[in-house]
Amino acid sequence: MSRLGAVGHKLYTGELSLNFVGRRKLWYLVSAVVLLIAIGAVLVRGLNFSIEFRGGVDFQAPVTSGTAQAAIPGVRSAVADTGVLHSAEPVVTSIGSNQVRVETPPLSTDEIAKARTAIAQHLKVSEGQIDYSSIGPTWGAQITDKAALSLGVFLVLVMGVIWLYFREWRMSVSGLVALLHDVAITIGIYALVGFDVTPATVIGVLTILGYSLYDTVVVFDKVRENTRSISSGSRWTYSEAANLAVNQTLVRSINTSVIALLPVAGILFVGAGLLGAGTLKDLALALFIGIAVGTYSSIFIATPLLCDLKEREPAMRALARRVEQRRAGAAKSAGAGTAAVGASGAIGTATDAEEAEPAATGEAPGTNRTRQSVPATSRAPGRPAGRPQSTSDGSAGRTQPQRKPRSSRRPKGQGR
Repeated sequence: MSRLGAVGHKLYTGELSLNFVGRRKLWYLVSAVVLLIAIGAVLVRGLNFSIEFRGGVDFQAPVTSGTAQAAIPGVRSAVADTGVLHSAEPVVTSIGSNQVRVETPPLSTDEIAKARTAIAQHLKVSEGQIDYSSIGPTWGAQITDKAALSLGVFLVLVMGVIWLYFREWRMSVSGLVALLHDVAITIGIYALVGFDVTPATVIGVLTILGYSLYDTVVVFDKVRENTRSISSGSRWTYSEAANLAVNQTLVRSINTSVIALLPVAGILFVGAGLLGAGTLKDLALALFIGIAVGTYSSIFIATPLLCDLKEREPAMRALARRVEQRRAGAAKSAGAGTAAVGASGAIGTATDAEEAEPAATGEAPGTNRTRQSVPATSRAPGRPAGRPQSTSDGSAGRTQPQRKPRSSRRPKGQGR
């Protein structure tokens, strides 16, 4: 068995246990700090919504000489010099190594033609090689509204499905809080690093919510299995049984997350970095962040929060008291047993000393030196002191008959 397999077996059987639920205050503090950073990044830096949300014109032109990265400053200056943007600045990025992308605010038809001509002249290509698409602000607002609506409907459906499956509203609330935790951190990271929020980002966020929900449901299912009819016993509290469930599913969660992150990392670093596919970058980045954060929230947020909610129930409080009383009684019994063992050790020491005494007097070890003398008052009246006292069967004190040897006996049939 591999080392990871051996660790997983110990976690499943309870031989090795990591106290996730017991340290929930630490995990809450870590998540609170990360959430504060994420919210601060959104409030201070804001989100860079792509042209699909804010509206504008998108130009894409090939680079025939040099690299796309080197052509970015010249293209920016050429578009700005046309005066069609007024005080705004174009957003110029590279797509791969031989193509540039220019994003501008909404322009009229004549302004689009002037910008297109300036880009073609600077890159020394024909205007027909420059593709463009115009997105109005109304369409961008509709995309924003639909993205927010889809996210809200998804969260409501998730809460309903969890409640129907587990028949426990506390699990629904815990799962929903974990999902909101994942969304907030993902959006905060986007704001912190300055990546554009595109429709592909929305798709990626919805995808990671589904992945995070899947991981949470697996853990909750094990929690339900471990806590079935737990209120009628006194061996474990609800939190301890839930913590065992997290340990039992820990290796599975890690393996699933690593396997899911490998192809996403390939899409992010190979597809977006080498091939220059912008849509792949937006989708893969959201997936990469969300899968990692979703695994964290399933273990460190959802289950501890569920235990906090369940421990408020009267039945769980009574269970915790019974478990505490049972363990206190067991500890008291163990202490009494230790004291008894100590006393028996002292008795054994005295016995050893008594057994060692005959050796000092010249007797063999183990010799019974106890001699019982018959008091004078207990002797039979009229019997001399030196004569042995007769027993109840009358055999003591009588002369026993002596049997002759077989050789001196007469053969059968001979007379005396």
